Amino acid sequence: MEVTRIDEVADGIYRISTWLPAAVGGRGISINRFLVLGEEPLLFHTGRRADAAAALDAVARVVRLDRLRWLSFGHVEADECGAMNEMLAAAPHLEVAVGALSCALSVDDMADRPPRRLAPGEAIDLGGRRLVTVPTPHAPHNQEAQVLFEETTATLLCGDLFTQLGDGPAVTGTCLVEAVLDAEDVLDSASPGEAVPRALDRLAELGPRTLAAMHGSSFEGDGGAALRLLAGAWRARSRDGGRLPRPPSRDRQEADTPSGHG
Repeated sequence: MEVTRIDEVADGIYRISTWLPAAVGGRGISINRFLVLGEEPLLFHTGRRADAAAALDAVARVVRLDRLRWLSFGHVEADECGAMNEMLAAAPHLEVAVGALSCALSVDDMADRPPRRLAPGEAIDLGGRRLVTVPTPHAPHNQEAQVLFEETTATLLCGDLFTQLGDGPAVTGTCLVEAVLDAEDVLDSASPGEAVPRALDRLAELGPRTLAAMHGSSFEGDGGAALRLLAGAWRARSRDGGRLPRPPSRDRQEADTPSGHG
């Protein structure tokens, strides 16, 4: 049974999550959309087309669909934007806003309304809060990959970069790095080499306080430290040419990071 639930993971940012049991090799996974409130609300990710009706109903419980203004996503894939045109049909003022490369490769042709092309570093102003576009090519996959950084709450809408399997809480302060490594062992979906760790290190410089993951729990705490820890593990995996190594013990993480979060 697929269940869609709503949780506030940061001030004015709502996680709309659909739980898919036994979807990945017998293990469950969540598909998370993030609704960012403002004068011009934004939805990051649509979820699959099959789940469009439930997702739209959940969005409408937080904000009227005729107020929904912006739609963005990390890259072109069914769980990121499969319900894009269903969302456009239901929300009359909704406009897709993604990177220029994503538009050129796919979205110009796929979307039922012309999208807004975002330049690297360009901000979407929702009225009272801004989301900055950060390209992350091939991290974790797809040439057109991007994330959004919400400046007011320091929330990183990080797409697939912090994916976990299982039905964890909506938001947690517990270190998630080991769960992320486990998910990549199962999914094996990320680009090899430096693309992922380089993107993680660059995103850590933003100093995020919340990592809003598309699959699994959102992380609340020292997001920069968590991203750097994950980057180190990814580099070690690349050097070893095998499965992702596990991070240091929690005691060591707490000694190395001011907040105690990895």
